[in-house]
Amino acid sequence: MKKVISLVFLVVSLTMAIGVYAQAPPPPNGNGTNPVVGENAPVGSSGGGAPIGSGISLLILLGAAYGGKKVYQVNLESKIS
Repeated sequence: MKKVISLVFLVVSLTMAIGVYAQAPPPPNGNGTNPVVGENAPVGSSGGGAPIGSGISLLILLGAAYGGKKVYQVNLESKIS
């Protein structure tokens, strides 16, 4: 039964992934350069966008905490057995 559920989940997830496409980039300026670069740059231009540094560090921290918890549980089970 586990194999059937896994197979159904795999087929459904692969089928759903076909409809997911990336957004096309914005059209370039007339001369091909972007006059606005920096914090207030429009979306899609170089230099603008959301800061993702703190989000990535948060995910790494949570992953390390989860891994540490799993290691602790395995060590605790091996001491009991």
